Amino acid sequence: MHYDLQDLRVFLAVAEEGNVSRGARRCHLAPSSVSLRIRGLEEALGVTLLERQARGVTLTRAGVVMLEHVRRCIAQLGQMHADLLPFAQGAAQHITLFANNNAIHSHLPDDLARFLSTHPRVRIAMEERLGTEIGGAVAAGQADLGIVALGPDHPDLTYLPYREDRFVVIASAQKPMARKARVRLADCLKEPFIALPNGTALHTYLMNQADALGARLDVCVQVSDYPAIVRLVAAGVGVSIVPVSVIAPSDRETLAVIEFNEPWAERHHRICVRPETLARHPVVRAFIETLTGAPLPD
Repeated sequence: MHYDLQDLRVFLAVAEEGNVSRGARRCHLAPSSVSLRIRGLEEALGVTLLERQARGVTLTRAGVVMLEHVRRCIAQLGQMHADLLPFAQGAAQHITLFANNNAIHSHLPDDLARFLSTHPRVRIAMEERLGTEIGGAVAAGQADLGIVALGPDHPDLTYLPYREDRFVVIASAQKPMARKARVRLADCLKEPFIALPNGTALHTYLMNQADALGARLDVCVQVSDYPAIVRLVAAGVGVSIVPVSVIAPSDRETLAVIEFNEPWAERHHRICVRPETLARHPVVRAFIETLTGAPLPD
């Protein structure tokens, strides 16, 4: 590759500014130097990235594709430096944690804050993964530990109880369903649903549960997080199925929270970890003791 990181930064600046001179000022370079770098980048790639116009530049179709790649590249490099910084500053340890969406948005924030208050030099990289992927990833060494609620146990991992949770139906207090104390999934199938996006663990799980009944959920809106789901449900757009742990006390003023009368609604969150990790990494052991609220046996 006959270009370097500075060439990518120059292209990013010019593309975002829409002007060579403004891009040059942002990079603290002369416009002539920026023009040379852009031309060299285009020659190296064999494509035209920018269309030069009287009042600036516009991206070609190739330039649009290039811009998205460069943004991801620069962001990934920034994250790399952020991940390495604790080691440069003498951090005691670095922990990688994979967890499902439910745990990340409900249980883990307070537990992480409590652990880091007593271990301020530890750095934790937390990634959201599908529950069905987490066990295999931890067993393969891609993470130090994981939080799972679904899927079979992996034979190479130790499992420890973490948090109990359960699915509930939420509906606007104005809907007829709000008068029910308990429901089954079959009772909800005629309602329009607010759901997380396709591919998320919860969306897939609920679709499978409906499929087992020979039915489907009528998903009318998909949003990326639980607070958005709560707002839409409170507005009367539809109903939803969520973990009870994501419902704030203030949400209950505008929502009806209806229990499920089915065993699959129970959520047993567990920690999974390799036995050798527990034996060799005291800081991971200390982290797990914070999560479970109890000392681990020797």
